[in-house]
Amino acid sequence: MAKQTFPGLQTSTNPLKKVIGTVVVLALLVVVAKYPADAASWVKTLLSWLDGVVTFLRQVGG
Repeated sequence: MAKQTFPGLQTSTNPLKKVIGTVVVLALLVVVAKYPADAASWVKTLLSWLDGVVTFLRQVGG
């Protein structure tokens, strides 16, 4: 049976994208390890903002 892929979904990726993604993840881990209180504050702020967006969309949608 042949593999089927979703339209627009790439099954292979550029090695440069993998390297950049790895560097970004490592940078985030370093920031969390070096500044845990600040990182927690940033996540809390981001989640609060996302909650506001979800609440807004629910009110607009009905």
